Amino acid sequence: MFRNTACSLLLALILGSCITPDVSPSPSHNLQPNRKAKNIILLIGDGMGLTQITAGLYSYNNQLELERFPVIGLHKSYSSDNLVTDSAAGATAFACGIKTYNGAIAVDSDSLAVQTILEEAESKGLATGLVATSTIVHATPASFIAHASKRSYYEEIAADFLDTEIDLFIGGGKKYFDRRETDDRNIYTELEAKGYIMSDYFQQKLIDLDVDYTKNFGYLTADNDPLPVRQGRDYLQPASALAMSFLDTHDAENKGFFLMVEGAQIDWGGHANDSDYIITEVLDFDKVIGDALDFAQKDRETLVIVTADHETGGFAINPGSTMEKIEPGFTSDYHTAALIPVFAYGPGAELFAGIYENTAIHNKMRLAIGFKK
Repeated sequence: MFRNTACSLLLALILGSCITPDVSPSPSHNLQPNRKAKNIILLIGDGMGLTQITAGLYSYNNQLELERFPVIGLHKSYSSDNLVTDSAAGATAFACGIKTYNGAIAVDSDSLAVQTILEEAESKGLATGLVATSTIVHATPASFIAHASKRSYYEEIAADFLDTEIDLFIGGGKKYFDRRETDDRNIYTELEAKGYIMSDYFQQKLIDLDVDYTKNFGYLTADNDPLPVRQGRDYLQPASALAMSFLDTHDAENKGFFLMVEGAQIDWGGHANDSDYIITEVLDFDKVIGDALDFAQKDRETLVIVTADHETGGFAINPGSTMEKIEPGFTSDYHTAALIPVFAYGPGAELFAGIYENTAIHNKMRLAIGFKK
């Protein structure tokens, strides 16, 4: 009777909490997945706390694809130097399994590089991909593929794409690749020389491309930041669907794939204290969640995880709100330290029930896919 109501989320949280949680930053309590995953799809709704999810739910016929998840947990999002994390430290926790300082991109508190799960997947022969509605060098995607002491080193981060064999990436930020201010390199053409098929929104729409699944592929969706979905951005769902199909096919040795997809602009709506911006971005992201679940249900070897790095805005749904119209309230134009929901489906999903550190998401993913130290 809880289908199509927010109560289903609360009930699942209560039931999930009855399972012994892994509360340490590293694997403990002898947790092991019931079944090994071959693929991982990690979906990060930047800034997407429980209220952002609830606002999307109530604004869309009282149902979301998120309600299909059988396992729900909560993670503690704080960074090494602040109770309120930023996206760089939050994504680094997921990517590397460490707490680090705000602004750090896959480096520890001493600014030393730490291997990411995407890099580890590459080293083990898995196909890998990144999709984002921000620039592809923004904090969240960057934390899976680059190493920088400051998240603002966008051109340095772009150059780091040459240091991996990532199979597919789609996001904005073309200017950081081909019209750089810090040097005269053209990372775009260097990637082409390395064997990548590169394209961008100046040349052809993503949906019109005939993509060669045998070659590594990069597509840049904007010169700087992509538009909000309410202003015409239309690529997140087709890009994510392409990424799943591409990586599954590109996996020539049948070792599996790792894909991270970020709905970046939920966060930007929170910073702007704009509930319509938040809701439209949540609903766009939820379409991708549905496609990932459909893929995983058919594939039966894919673990799908949905979470956020932090909540943004201290978003509240105030008295006077209806299903048709949210009356919003905000406590901040920055992030907050609220616990963050984690949703999981597929082989190893049971690992994600309970309450745990954000770093445990990294460790649980490694356990689920069978990576050894």
